[in-house]
Amino acid sequence: MLKNIPKIISPEMLKVLCEMGHSDRIVIADANFPAERIGKNGIVLRADGHSATEMLDAILTLFPLDTYVDAPVSLMQVMPGDPVETPIWDTYKAIVAKHDARGAAAFGEIERFAFYEEAEKCYAIIATGETALYANMILQKGVL
Repeated sequence: MLKNIPKIISPEMLKVLCEMGHSDRIVIADANFPAERIGKNGIVLRADGHSATEMLDAILTLFPLDTYVDAPVSLMQVMPGDPVETPIWDTYKAIVAKHDARGAAAFGEIERFAFYEEAEKCYAIIATGETALYANMILQKGVL
């Protein structure tokens, strides 16, 4: 048993987070993200019963964001002309602000198809049950 580990962090996820080094990246994916296809050559962790917001908060309890890059949190950019709103992004920014002094300044956006390409290079993908659209993000790990 360990103390102070968020309950939604599984043993396998804890192992992956520990294995990651400085500048390694991890995807927190929404329920629509093709995690198994994009992550076919990597590690896919299932967290289907959890939201991306609770997963982000739990991970950032353990995981420092990279201070050597301007945007250690990358969001999937909304496609031009797509009439989707992304209120979950405001929640993400509030969660990051709890854990990192940069708050909203730690965020960047990546065009949708470029995001998929970047996700293929990430250390792992966490597939959540998040139903909000464009709720995918990439976190880049920093140092303690």
